[in-house]
Amino acid sequence: MDVALGSAGAGRGAQAGLRKGGVGSASLDLGEGLVVGALVAVNSVGSVFMPDGKTYWAWAFELNGELGGATPPGRGMDLSDPIPDDSRLAQLGRLRAGANTTLGVVACTADLSTAECKRIAMMAHDGIARAVRPAHTPFDGDAVFALASGGSPLGATPQRAAEIARIGSAAADCTSRAIARAIHHAR
Repeated sequence: MDVALGSAGAGRGAQAGLRKGGVGSASLDLGEGLVVGALVAVNSVGSVFMPDGKTYWAWAFELNGELGGATPPGRGMDLSDPIPDDSRLAQLGRLRAGANTTLGVVACTADLSTAECKRIAMMAHDGIARAVRPAHTPFDGDAVFALASGGSPLGATPQRAAEIARIGSAAADCTSRAIARAIHHAR
């Protein structure tokens, strides 16, 4: 099933910092029928771009040029002001509690329990902080949910715990990529 990316559905009218926000998705095939994917709606007060304005914070997670292939400009970036345009954001009414949020869902084909899904969601939440700066501000209501289809059985402990960690790490990477893809496709 194709999902409209960018300024569609929940992404229509969304913003990421002062740029258009949107809806993004990304997935990873971990092999042996185990697939992890993320779907996000990005409306954050923070920016998805480094100070150069064209390199995504999530650039390191890019696969197959999906984010345009921009790499960091080099050393010495000024990171002292995480919200460089705060007066403009305030004018737009975005510096209010609850005015912004990044919502995501991660899904996988593993047979996970409710507690294991909670762990995956917690790990996937880190993907927001990798892709948006600043993340989890007092103005954001970020949330990530997880679900599992149960189609790919996992082993028993301790191998199962290692698989949960691998799925959670992939979920965070997919979340980061999905956030950047949302903005990359926003029009």
